[in-house]
Amino acid sequence: MPKKGKAKNTVNKAKHTKLLNRKKAKLKSEQEMRKLRLKEIIKQSHKTPDLPREND
Repeated sequence: MPKKGKAKNTVNKAKHTKLLNRKKAKLKSEQEMRKLRLKEIIKQSHKTPDLPREND
């Protein structure tokens, strides 16, 4: 006969899954922000002309 009442551990599993999904989303957004920041830095470096260097 099946048990009566709510299933064991389903609440904890749901909370854990929710936290892991949040963590994954945060990491993904941080990676995207990092990529965008690097692209902006590269664009800025291409815009500014290099200063002439004196040879020693």
